[in-house]
Amino acid sequence: MTRLARHYVPDQPQHVILQGLTGPAFLDEGDYLYFLACLADAARVADLAVHAWVLMPDAVQFLVTPSYESSVAMAMQAVCRRYVETFNRRHGRRGSVWRGGYCATVIEPDRYFLLASRVIDHAPVRNRLVAEPGNYPWSSFAHHIGLRVDSFIKDHSIYRTLGNAPFERHQAYRDVSAQPLDELEVNNLMQSTLNGWVLGSATYCEWAAQTANRRLMPLLLRDRPPKARTTRALAHVD
Repeated sequence: MTRLARHYVPDQPQHVILQGLTGPAFLDEGDYLYFLACLADAARVADLAVHAWVLMPDAVQFLVTPSYESSVAMAMQAVCRRYVETFNRRHGRRGSVWRGGYCATVIEPDRYFLLASRVIDHAPVRNRLVAEPGNYPWSSFAHHIGLRVDSFIKDHSIYRTLGNAPFERHQAYRDVSAQPLDELEVNNLMQSTLNGWVLGSATYCEWAAQTANRRLMPLLLRDRPPKARTTRALAHVD
């Protein structure tokens, strides 16, 4: 099935995936730190609110809310261009680091924001890089549970509903993160992002399409769940 063009709905969060081409996209601590610096700068310039993030050896994921239609594209292009130039220079290599462009989709915040945040923060565990999300330094998990402050993160209103005070939100996020993820919901999120299908209830999808003034998901998906897309990337980014 043909992937839909990237779309934008005002004030709605997006799940974003950037996949590595061949080999690791990060070779040492300096690479991870520099990528985060690039992300912080690009997000500020593009007016892109970053809510959650994870950097893994061959893929990165973000949960963001763009301020305008080109926010995500501007930020991703700036990050990729700047990072690749420095990565190649540092490691004496040539060519691209990323596999084509990024993948992204709009998600219904009330139903899927916390799911997407948890999927991102637990990606290192799901990919067997660590046993616990708190053991992996290159994700937003430590920020969400209060062990670190990521200055470039803008906490979403859904996250803030977890508690009135920061310590309440931190503990609530710990508690919800301790619950097992629903594999069907995780798969739906990943498939929707990789294919560019808006993720939400039928009512939300209809509202989003009317707001964006365009179709945001394949017609066939209205009556059946998405067919699994078997790619190497899916195995590594979920």
